[in-house]
Amino acid sequence: MVDKNAFKDIINYVLVAGLFILAAIIIYPVIYAIIYGILLAYVVFPIYKFILKRVKNEFLSATFVCVLILILIVALLILIFGSIFSQAVDFYLFLQKVDFVEVIRKILPGFIASSGISENIISSLNTYMTNLVADLLHTFTNVLSNIPELIIKFAVFFFTFFYALKDGEKAIEYFKSLSPLKKETEEKFFKHFKDITSSVLLGQILVGVIQGLVAGIGYYIFGVNNALLLTLVTVVFSIIPIFGAVVVWVPVVIYMFIQGNTGTAVGLLMYGILVVSWIDNIIRTWLVSRKTQINIGIVLIGMLGGLFVFGFLGLIIGPLIIAYVLLVLELYRKSNISDDLIFKKPE
Repeated sequence: MVDKNAFKDIINYVLVAGLFILAAIIIYPVIYAIIYGILLAYVVFPIYKFILKRVKNEFLSATFVCVLILILIVALLILIFGSIFSQAVDFYLFLQKVDFVEVIRKILPGFIASSGISENIISSLNTYMTNLVADLLHTFTNVLSNIPELIIKFAVFFFTFFYALKDGEKAIEYFKSLSPLKKETEEKFFKHFKDITSSVLLGQILVGVIQGLVAGIGYYIFGVNNALLLTLVTVVFSIIPIFGAVVVWVPVVIYMFIQGNTGTAVGLLMYGILVVSWIDNIIRTWLVSRKTQINIGIVLIGMLGGLFVFGFLGLIIGPLIIAYVLLVLELYRKSNISDDLIFKKPE
């Protein structure tokens, strides 16, 4: 016979588990929109605090920031996406015409270029680039065909963003109240948690975006074709550690030289060396202090692994998840050393 109280406990656990499962099912379709809203709120939170000090009203301050972000998003959609689509088509047609084998033969040493290896390499590269651009165009058309769904997700994103700004600090205090950690340990944990988030979002993502945009300014200044598309590609590579903007602007310089545009090539080369390559060190040092930096290997593994699992969002949440796991493991290691210093005593 099952004890009556034990049976009630089992029923309660099942009901609670069922509620959490139902909540997960409801949230799952819009989980990315929620995550984006929270991350964006974290990035612009200093702006919200700056406005709040002057307005003295949480609702008005959050509304002002949201309107500002909305205007920026609409402007980007109007001014950029149409041009991106056009340049992607032009780039796709360009790839069909370029003889990459001949281009590589001019770059590689003679014994490699004449061995037939270059033809195989470039044939594979040409096929990959063509498929990549075709996939981007296909994704763009899918986005247009799913506008109603995107509107709903954007609404969720925007509401999440608004309330994360307005009530974010209250939510953090609520999660702290659920923590089994002692006050001192809890403060250290949340400080490390904040430092890790700042290091990834500011030190890697924001700096990468800034570096890519700075490179894009150079593309426009020196009249490089498909500058907007190249800027977006540069932003993505600038975000990923080890690769950086150099992976994009150096091949552009080489291609300009091959095409005989020596002035453009030299100008972009100097701009890349003197401006783009230095912007990483300057901005990163200014935005994120050295004490909040996390191991670059963790960031790289997290970004690349996250990219495979979550898509573009994985570039952001991948390294965060791995860094948080390591933080929890470190906390567990310390708890084994001395439970009295880490966890609250049960009342």
